[in-house]
Amino acid sequence: MIPEAYKDILIVEDDGDISDLVSIYLRNQHFRTRTAGTVQEASRLLAAKRPDLVICDIMLPDGDGRDWVGNWKGSSDIPVIFLSSRKEAEDIISGLELSEDYITKPFDPDVMVARVKASLRRPVVPAAGAEDRERVWSDGRLQLFFDRWQVRLNGEPLNLPAKELQLLLHLAAHPGRVFGVEQLFEKIWGLDSRSDARTVMVHIHQLRRKIEDDSGKARYIETVRGIGYRFLSQ
Repeated sequence: MIPEAYKDILIVEDDGDISDLVSIYLRNQHFRTRTAGTVQEASRLLAAKRPDLVICDIMLPDGDGRDWVGNWKGSSDIPVIFLSSRKEAEDIISGLELSEDYITKPFDPDVMVARVKASLRRPVVPAAGAEDRERVWSDGRLQLFFDRWQVRLNGEPLNLPAKELQLLLHLAAHPGRVFGVEQLFEKIWGLDSRSDARTVMVHIHQLRRKIEDDSGKARYIETVRGIGYRFLSQ
């Protein structure tokens, strides 16, 4: 495994000042960085060497960063963080469908570095059974494979963004237990949630759209008003 300090970060950003700022702060933490200002250049650098993480703007001179990421994200496990001035809910939601995180401009460079580290860090799902058995939860419709980090819905693989998958498996590993929004943010993102609790709510919203049925009643992830969320074990 490559030590975190030597991991390669591809920065796709057409604003030279922002690109330089991001690169400087990451290099100060001993990350290796490469930069691209266009989709075309980013594609060339991506093909030349697989990065450990991509930081990508949305509005690029020759295309939409979400379209570019969408072209390869389905067949790659490279974590992505969108860095954008677009702050509307629909932009954040569409970005999070393709990425591990979404940072709006202006941003705190130290927080940006912390989020990079959090996205590179794979959380451990707590044990939920005997060590010598594969841990699986199923109600016939939804199947969760904890050790394989896989989800099936109606028998078909469900490819979830990393943070949605981590949230689902963490909640399901503790059925019935209520987790506050701040607890979930700190567990999955590894950061102080007071500045960005909305991130958890957006991810939960997207996750529900994909796994809940159309009844309008929570089947898997229930909101506990004023507190947070819990997984319903049926």
